[in-house]
Amino acid sequence: MKKLILLSAILAFAATSYAKPGNLRAFWSYSTFNSPEAGPFVETYLSVLGNSVQFVVKDNGKFQGSIFVTMLFKQNDTIKAFRKYELFSPEVDDTTAINFSFLDQQRVPLPNGKYDIELSIADKNREMKPFLVKDQVDLDYPDGQARISDVQLIESFTKVEKPGQLTKSGYDFIPYLDNFFPQTVNKVTFYAEMYNMGQMLGNDDKFVVATSIESHETGKIVGENLRLKREMLKPVNVVFSEFDISALPSGNYDLVVTARDKENKELLRKSLFFQRSNPAIGYNSDDISAVIVANSFVAAYTNADSLREFIRMCYPVSSSNEKLFIDNQLKIASLETMQKFFMAFWQSRNALNPSGEWQQYYLQVLAVNEEFKTPSRKGYETERGRVYLQYGPPNTRFREYMDPSAWPYEIWHYYLIGTQSNGKFLFYSRDYANNDFVILNSNVKGEISNYRWEVDLHTRDTDRNNNPMDLDRTKESEYFSGKAREQWESTY
Repeated sequence: MKKLILLSAILAFAATSYAKPGNLRAFWSYSTFNSPEAGPFVETYLSVLGNSVQFVVKDNGKFQGSIFVTMLFKQNDTIKAFRKYELFSPEVDDTTAINFSFLDQQRVPLPNGKYDIELSIADKNREMKPFLVKDQVDLDYPDGQARISDVQLIESFTKVEKPGQLTKSGYDFIPYLDNFFPQTVNKVTFYAEMYNMGQMLGNDDKFVVATSIESHETGKIVGENLRLKREMLKPVNVVFSEFDISALPSGNYDLVVTARDKENKELLRKSLFFQRSNPAIGYNSDDISAVIVANSFVAAYTNADSLREFIRMCYPVSSSNEKLFIDNQLKIASLETMQKFFMAFWQSRNALNPSGEWQQYYLQVLAVNEEFKTPSRKGYETERGRVYLQYGPPNTRFREYMDPSAWPYEIWHYYLIGTQSNGKFLFYSRDYANNDFVILNSNVKGEISNYRWEVDLHTRDTDRNNNPMDLDRTKESEYFSGKAREQWESTY
């Protein structure tokens, strides 16, 4: 997840957004599911913070707020489905102590395919521009083929006898509309569905559902966060479980749901990115206590300062737990501890040839240091250097340093980053002479997403710097070159 949240930025976490138009604050998220009877659908969730809404008195003397909501689902600018409605808050007697949110859930049936979503919300009782969020959704549930739905995070649930708007599989689910878990939240509860599993299992009538928490950086299961459950084949197999994350360190993770056959072969996988903040949990040195350094390539590294620098170079590709060691213990660690850490680091990435894996990475660091260094930072410490080392070289790299209305910028495009296709980064620099470019916008999970990037990119204009910033504006005037937008969209 993002290390930095920009003012009024969209927190686009797999399909979660935090909207802040003026004073109105709302969380929006969605998941895709499939109904054996009715076909695929998108389930949307909108939670509006009550204390951000303008309440007005009604004829009965109570107060109520309302929000105008419009959702469009498009293909090639053709509207395929839409929802347009007014969302009302609960009625209250006193508006001085509003501490609740009000929730709306919609289910929009759509044929399989890729769609552009546009969500527009506005406070009915306040003069303001509607706030617009755009995203893409892919429904892929072919008839008769095995699939896993999206993984939905759950805040709370209640077993019910009579189905309602929030009901699935006999429960009313209140969605958890964020993928950030602060220290005060100690459980991750989630729900998913598996369809047509018999198509992949042949004559078997049983299979295994595996759920786990993996490091987002390394893809390895974290600690004991793996559960296996044998399931009988059903038209829809429900996955409803939770993990205790009270001891999970701060960092980036993937919540993973897989289907496996009796040989433990993975058949299907679906994952959801989330972030954890848990500053009370530090690096566990027991992880490296049993590591043997003797007769390994690491045994030759006897200069503590040099080894410390080598470990710092590993930061861009480190897991959240490994970063805890580098951030908090590296400065005071003994030579033996650093040797064990370094050996464990590269063994976990290539058990057969950890030395070769390190040497290959070290050559990349040298190249990054040469191209992306600044007067004050080594290349691997810069944002472009970190992205290059973490994700590899981009498939395309567009550079624009001479646009008079924009800061110098670069757009990097990756065909595939992990399981995410069309990954993009926009770097810009307010001090091009120092070669220091930072991320202004990205669509990659865990990176900064800034819906106002066009405005921020063009603040180089003198008049714009001298005028107050309009936080509702998301695009620059047509007076400016549209090259950045064109290049950004051309890599989609």
